[in-house]
Amino acid sequence: MKVGLIGAGNWGRNLARTLYELEGLGAIAEIDPETRADLAGIYPDIPIYAHHRELLSASDILAVVIATPAATHYEVAKEALLAGKHVFVEKPLALRTKEAEELLDLARSKGRTLMVGHLLLYQPAIPWIKQFIRSGGLGKIWSIHQERLKLGTVRTVENVLWSFGVHDLAVLLYLTDLEPEEIQAQGQATIQKDIEDDVYLHLRFPNGLHAHLHVSWLWPERQRRLTIIGEKGMLVFDEINGEVTLHKKFVDPRLKEVDQGSEVIFKAHGDPLKMELKHFLDCVAKGEKPLSDGESAVRVVRVLEKATEILKGA
Repeated sequence: MKVGLIGAGNWGRNLARTLYELEGLGAIAEIDPETRADLAGIYPDIPIYAHHRELLSASDILAVVIATPAATHYEVAKEALLAGKHVFVEKPLALRTKEAEELLDLARSKGRTLMVGHLLLYQPAIPWIKQFIRSGGLGKIWSIHQERLKLGTVRTVENVLWSFGVHDLAVLLYLTDLEPEEIQAQGQATIQKDIEDDVYLHLRFPNGLHAHLHVSWLWPERQRRLTIIGEKGMLVFDEINGEVTLHKKFVDPRLKEVDQGSEVIFKAHGDPLKMELKHFLDCVAKGEKPLSDGESAVRVVRVLEKATEILKGA
């Protein structure tokens, strides 16, 4: 099966390379002429179009991967679904819940796969952590803490929560299998008016679980960390080194601190992007439901939109 790539900017080039390695790259659409010329030298056997509508009209292209700017995701994905293509769209699915729901409904009515690029879900550590939690390894989960911090990349349309926090929210909703019943958000727009560079998001779930997310593109150090606090211990996933560490630390019923040390219990392996795109190809070929399907993406957008309303004082 051949897949068309729409948008070949910085991240799009990674998608092109990976699809090519998977023998699934069938065409590329890119508006920038210099980028098109460069891509023609790298992929001389791949058709390259100046506009995505040219690609969508190609009958041999059954599916598309969309890596255009976030503000265009809804329109381009809608066109692709109306053209009868299976669709993979980079995060976020859309910038409004109404638009995300419309895309989901359209994919269902057309009988087409709709998958979203929530790449962190394809880190092998994440499904492993979910299984560990389900097995009772930490007992009752009390709180989940997430950090995604670094200097840049600054966006001019979506704020840092939409740019960085999408990954972590997708993981959080996947791990909990719940939607939050209360959302609090605080942010600071320093570099550009009304575009937050630093955001703290706090969520409370129906089962009493609390979750806290800090995202910033105005930070001195690169940090990507997931910490889960449970009654029997604490689990830390350092995304940068790919290690999951179990801290055998807790407070017993007598309020006594217990520290039994820590150990690395999982080491991530493999290429998440290749796993993600192969999953898309397999789901289209077999008619299976993707892990990061349109329904799960709508839930993420719903939380992001509500948090944005809070940040703007709406």
